[in-house]
Amino acid sequence: MSRVLVVEDESAIAELISINLRHAGYEVVIAGTADEAQAQVDGVLPDLVVLDWMLPGQSGLVLAKRWRGQARTRDLPIIMLTARAEEGDMISGLDAGADDYLTKPFSTNELLARIRAVLRRKAPEALDTMVDVGGLKLDPATRRVSKEDRDVRIGPTEFRLLHFFMTHPERVHSRAQLLDRVWGDHVFIEERTVDVHVKRLREALDPVGCSRMIETVRGAGYRLTQQVQALSD
Repeated sequence: MSRVLVVEDESAIAELISINLRHAGYEVVIAGTADEAQAQVDGVLPDLVVLDWMLPGQSGLVLAKRWRGQARTRDLPIIMLTARAEEGDMISGLDAGADDYLTKPFSTNELLARIRAVLRRKAPEALDTMVDVGGLKLDPATRRVSKEDRDVRIGPTEFRLLHFFMTHPERVHSRAQLLDRVWGDHVFIEERTVDVHVKRLREALDPVGCSRMIETVRGAGYRLTQQVQALSD
């Protein structure tokens, strides 16, 4: 049974989410503030966090950034809830480390679909073998990405995206294809999300000179190539 931490200061919303999650078979813990949420995470690491943007005291955005910056919580799946519908806010939420973003008001079925999708994406890939493209190495068993023994600091979504690119090199993938293959259940996820994560993937690869391996193919999508490797070092 997956353990879900619901961080929401509006008790009616928190209770509604909790009832539906328990009915769907999840173990649910509720926190009403950032401090309560941090205490819950420090105690028992949940399988996923449903995190409200607006909280008393510290915001959910600050909390997400903190968790992404710590080794123990770096891969913690986060779905952010917010009343903010503007694209800039969505990008801010994703940049803070959220795996997905849901705007209020939302249906519980939509939330459940996103939770299932995020948890599927978290499924271990330990049986997969190491991939090496142009000296860039990715090991699914240890979740390590490196180039010439220099480790790459990379988030969980960017890791899955890079893994897909590296196992399908030199091929052009549309945003819709990437959503289908990397995100899994993309019914509720906007294609703009792919652009945000590609940007973050390039930033992660930049310190080891591999950012230009991720090419934008105008009007078509993205691909990973090693043809530019010599120019990137």
